[in-house]
Amino acid sequence: MSHATGYFTHRACWQHEMGAGHPECPERLDAIEDRLLVTGLDAALERREATAAALADLELAHDRMHLASLRGLAEQLRDDMQAGGPSRAQVDPDTSMNPHSWDAILMAAGAAIDAVDAVMAGELANAFCAVRPPGHHATRRQAMGFCFVNNVAVAAKYALERHGLQRVAVIDFDVHHGNGTEDIVAGDERILMCSFYQHPFYPPGEHAVAPNLVNLPVPAYTRGMAIRELVDIHWMPRLDEHRPQMVFVSAGFDAHREDDMAQLGLVESDYAWLTERIKAVADRHAQGRLVSCLEGGYALDALARSVEAHLRVLAGV
Repeated sequence: MSHATGYFTHRACWQHEMGAGHPECPERLDAIEDRLLVTGLDAALERREATAAALADLELAHDRMHLASLRGLAEQLRDDMQAGGPSRAQVDPDTSMNPHSWDAILMAAGAAIDAVDAVMAGELANAFCAVRPPGHHATRRQAMGFCFVNNVAVAAKYALERHGLQRVAVIDFDVHHGNGTEDIVAGDERILMCSFYQHPFYPPGEHAVAPNLVNLPVPAYTRGMAIRELVDIHWMPRLDEHRPQMVFVSAGFDAHREDDMAQLGLVESDYAWLTERIKAVADRHAQGRLVSCLEGGYALDALARSVEAHLRVLAGV
């Protein structure tokens, strides 16, 4: 059994971009990479290059027509660009595709799937997927909020269907509500989803209510100590009761106090604490098996420092 922490990414994740000034930009991954090198943390991680997800695995979480429309749009953009036409198409007001987006989508989900395989095989103790586009707003049938395919939901379903696990947990600490993940997993008693998020905020509307969802909406300007108390009171008993055989993390770092996309007040030590609590659940119930996927985080320096804090706990350094 390996004690290594895997770091999955692929250069295709840099090729998807949504225009000058868009917060969900390739520079997010550059900031993380630079931080790992400067701090020496890179040496503690086992780097893996992602492979493309198979459509059949994406269909565990997504409608076939949704996937076909994304693929078709990317192909159309490639043709248009070669003919001198537009190189970008809007999917929603905040979200667009370029000719390379489909490849990035496949690699982002593929990283999460590859991480599941490696952790299940005992090649890695746990893994972080430094990927984009993010995924937790992507519903079964709809791309939205910078997201096209739900990387964590695909990975969770993959662990259940392809590896025969009976119970998994999905933990989402992004500042935005993971409505897409909720849409895909609500009512599936094999999956316990725990989240906190700023509310009212994006996306609009109330969260779903189902026995397998533990939602903690918090008001703007909530700080880390209040979040920690809510997590201990509401998440931990449910997670221990569920006894997940693998733990998945939608790791968004946009609740950081320096991130002006939202108004929560977390700092790096809060992300380290959250990761410790989540890792402890994996250690107690899942032989340490944990796969984390990057979601939000748009203040580049705060993002890089927060990912470092997250990875130090995962790698035990």
